[in-house]
Amino acid sequence: MSPTNPIPPALPAPPSGELQEQDFIVRVHPDGGLYVGDRVSLEVIALEPADLVGQVVDVEVVEEQGEIGLQAQFGHYGIGGRLQATLTWSWNTSGLAPGDYDVSISIPSRDFSWIETFTLLPAEQVPPPEPQASWAVSETDCCLVHHITGTAADRDLKALLEMVDERTKNAARLMGIESDGPLEITFLPRVLGHGGFAGPEISVSYLDRNYATSNPEVVLHHEIVHELDSRLGGEMRPSLLSEGLAVYLTGGHFKPEPLTPRAAALLPPLPGCIQAQEVLAGRTPASQDGVCGLNWYLPLIPLMDNFYLSQHEVGYLQAASLIEFMVDSWGWEAFDAFYRNIHSNQTPLAVTSETPAFSSGNPGETGISLGSQAAAVNTALVAHFGITIQQLESQYLAALQEETLHPELVEDVRLSVGFFETVRRYQQLLDPSAYFLTAWLPDGKMMREQGLVADYLRRPSTPQNLTLEVMLVAADEAIQNGEFASVERILQSINTVLDSVQEESGRAFLKDNLAARYHAVVSLLLAQGYQPHKVSLENDQAQAWVSTSGPDLELIIMEDFTGGWAIKESTQIPAPP
Repeated sequence: MSPTNPIPPALPAPPSGELQEQDFIVRVHPDGGLYVGDRVSLEVIALEPADLVGQVVDVEVVEEQGEIGLQAQFGHYGIGGRLQATLTWSWNTSGLAPGDYDVSISIPSRDFSWIETFTLLPAEQVPPPEPQASWAVSETDCCLVHHITGTAADRDLKALLEMVDERTKNAARLMGIESDGPLEITFLPRVLGHGGFAGPEISVSYLDRNYATSNPEVVLHHEIVHELDSRLGGEMRPSLLSEGLAVYLTGGHFKPEPLTPRAAALLPPLPGCIQAQEVLAGRTPASQDGVCGLNWYLPLIPLMDNFYLSQHEVGYLQAASLIEFMVDSWGWEAFDAFYRNIHSNQTPLAVTSETPAFSSGNPGETGISLGSQAAAVNTALVAHFGITIQQLESQYLAALQEETLHPELVEDVRLSVGFFETVRRYQQLLDPSAYFLTAWLPDGKMMREQGLVADYLRRPSTPQNLTLEVMLVAADEAIQNGEFASVERILQSINTVLDSVQEESGRAFLKDNLAARYHAVVSLLLAQGYQPHKVSLENDQAQAWVSTSGPDLELIIMEDFTGGWAIKESTQIPAPP
C-alpha cells in the first residue's frame, strides 16, 4: 500500500545522540481496542527533544499476504506542537484475521528501528452503537449540523438544532454580522479537549458522560463566535484577544459568570485579608480587610505571547475580563476597529503630535519582544488609543482592584481551576487522545465521506476510566450547585487515584474510600451490562444514570449493604420530545 499523500524527500539528518526505543511511544486509533475492519491511524511520538523534524518514519505491517509499507514525516502536531509522525487511516484491516500483528517502525536517517505488536479483535465484537452507526446531517436556518446515529446527539437532535439556531443568531447579533453561508457544526460523542474546537468546522462534545463540562450550550456559543470572528477578518487576531472575545461575548468560559469580579479574585491577597475557605466554613468571620485573592494573576505581556501554554482557566478569564474592560472603556465599535487592525511584523509607529511622547509604541523601548503578538498589539493600541500595553494593564488592574471579593466567588474560581487541572491530568494519564494540546481530531469531511465513525465512538472504557469520569461529572455538578466541600473531597479522591496511576503502584482505588465506593458501584453496573454516565452517592444510597446498547437512559437506584452494593430498582428516563 502506498501512502495516501506522497512524502517529499527527507531532510538531511543532523548529527545527534543515539536514539532509544523508550524515546518514543506509538499511539493507535481508534482508541479502546482495534477490531478487524478498522482503518487504523498511528502516531509515532517523540518523547524527548530530538532533531527529527522532516525526518521520514517507515512503518511496515506484517500480514498474511506479506508486508505493507507506510511512510510519514516528523513534524509538530496540535496546539502544543508535539513532535510526531502521523499516519492517518493508513492501515486498512478489512479482510484480516483476528490476532496479533507485528509493526516495524524505523527512522532510516538515524539507522534506528523497533517492533510494536497490536491485536485485532474479531469484527463481531465491536461494541454498540458502532455496528449500526453512520453519519447524518441536518440543515437549519444557519447551519449544517453533523452527528453520528445512535448517540446522545441523535436522541436529542431536535433540541440541539434549536439550540444551534438560537446560539448562532445571538452571536451574530452581538457581533453585527450577517451570515454569508452556513456554519458547519459536528456534535461529537466523545470528550475532546475541554469540549469544543473551531477550525474548518466547529466541533462540540455532546454525550451523557461529559466529564469536561456540563454546559455544551456555552461551549457551542464560544466556538460559533470564533467562526464568525474569522469571517469578519483581521490580519492578526492574537490568541489572547480572540479567545477573550469568545468568552466575553458568550458571557463566561464554561458557564455564565461575572467576568470582572472573577478576574479580581486572581489578584494578590491584601494585608489582613481572610481566606475564602475559612469564611465559608464558619471558622473565621469576614474581615473589614476583605477576602484574600488567589495570587494567580498572569502579567499581560508574557500571557499574550504564550497564551495557550499558560494556565488555561486563568488565561481565558483574564483575557475575557480585559475585553470587557476595553469595551466598557472605549465602546464596541472602537474596540472592534482596533481588533481588526492588528498586523504582524509591523515597524513601530512614529510619534505624532496626537500621540503622547511616553507612548511611542516602539517595542525596543517597552521591553516587548520584536515580532511578538504583544508587539503587534502594542503598536495597534498606540495607533487607536494612544496608550501602550503597560498603560492598558495598569488601567485594567486598577479596575480589578476596585472590585469587592466575595468568598463564594473566590472559592468557585479556585475550585474551577482545580477541576479543569484534574480533567487535564486525567486526560494526560488515561485518555491522552482527548488532551487539548494534542487532541485527536481527524478531518471531519473525510470521515463523513469515507463513513468512518470509530475514531469518535470509541474511547478508553476500562472500569478505571469510567469510575474517574463519573467522579469528574459529580465534581462538575457540585461546582454548579456551589457545594464546595463536596467538590474539594471528590477532586482530592480523584487525584489520589491518579497519583497511584502515575506511580504505577497498582490497586489505585483502594487508597481512597470515596474512590473505592464509586469504583464498586461502576464495577457492579458494568457486570450487569450497563454503561454508567452519572453516579450520585449519598450515605449508603446511590443513583446511577445508565444506558445499555443505545442512547436511551435508565435511572438505577442502588444500596450499600454489608456485603456490597445491590440494585434496588430501575426506571426508564423518557427521551426528549
